[in-house]
Parts: sequence; structure tokens; C-alpha cells
Amino acid sequence: MNMRADGAGPPAHELVYRRLREMVLFGELEPGQAVTIQGLVEQLGAGMTPVREALRRMISEGALAFRGNRRIMVPVLDAEAVEQLLLARVALEPQLARRAAQRCTPSDIARLRATDSRLDHAIARGDVRGYLEENHRFHAELNQIAEAPILTELVEGLWLRFGPSLRVVCGMFGTRNLPDRHKDLLEALEKGDAAAAADAMEGDVVQGMTQIREGLA
Repeated sequence: MNMRADGAGPPAHELVYRRLREMVLFGELEPGQAVTIQGLVEQLGAGMTPVREALRRMISEGALAFRGNRRIMVPVLDAEAVEQLLLARVALEPQLARRAAQRCTPSDIARLRATDSRLDHAIARGDVRGYLEENHRFHAELNQIAEAPILTELVEGLWLRFGPSLRVVCGMFGTRNLPDRHKDLLEALEKGDAAAAADAMEGDVVQGMTQIREGLA
């Protein structure tokens, strides 16, 4: 994929950042895997400067880590890191679900149901990449409905930290063994029940992070 901007769209460094972000978020880069500037330049068809800028941003967000000797790696989560991510997600994501329940429209719910349907199809097919993409899309769409950009930005940073490990767990256990509470959440949204939406999201987060913790043990 050639990542060179033509001047009509986003600048090259933004395109490279978005692509690198997807590579981390959806597990194309595995925990412990090293990345190099030259390797990404060749893989993405991008210039040295935008790759450097994208890596700098990813390191500042905690999605990549600088290990010395010019080595940049995808962090490997330990039990303590998983516990902290769980605590942070439980603090933030139920509140986004609560706000979404207070703001969502029938068209919002229809869009979420369509995304959840694609997620179900990915699970049935054993399509790990499809599962990861549609699961993230469902949560991102919900967060957009919540209209809380500060909370959403914090949550997106958390997802970058556990995305590679979630991909590993999917590869170990398969998609059919990854439960979610999306149906409960959708029901709560339809009823406008903010408390139930928050409870469903908390359950979804706890189930997902527990699966990661058990898979990495």
C-alpha cells in the first residue's frame, strides 16, 4: 500500500499514523515484535520523516515502546498491566455507554445493530480480523454517540495498548469463545435505560479483559 499523500487529502504523516495505528490495534504487529523505521518505510511505501513522526506519536500514546539501542517494540502485557487496563476501562467505558443511552436515536441504534450483525457473522466464520475490526467499530460508534471527546480519546488510547494481546487471544481460542454483552447493551439503548447500558458495558469490558488475562497467563 502506497501511503504517499497527493496534496488533496490528509498529509503523509497522518496517513502513515492511521495505518500504523491499525496495525497495532488489530494485531498485525504482535506483542514483543520489533519495528524499524526502514522496515515501515518499505512496507508502507512512505517517506522516512512521516514514519518517524508516526512512531513518535505511537510511543507517546503507549502503543509502542522505546527499548534502547534504537529498538522500538510492541509492549508485552503482564498481569499488572492487564489489571490497570481493566480498572481504567471500567472507569471510563460504562460512562460513555450511559451518555450514549441518553442521546442515541433510532438511526444510531440501527447502525449499531448492523455493526453487531457483521460482528456475529465474523464470529461464525472464525474471521479474527473481521471480529477485531467490527468489535472496535461497535465501540467506536457507541462512543461517538456519547459525544464525550475527552473520554473517547482516553479510551482509544487504552484500546491501542491491549489490541495486540486481544489478537493473540483470538488466535489461541478462536472467535466463538469471545463473549460480548452487545445484545444487552442494545436492549438498554432501545429502552433509554442509562444504568442498564452502563452495566452491560462494564460486563463486556470485564469479560474481554478477563479473557486476555487468562490467555496471557
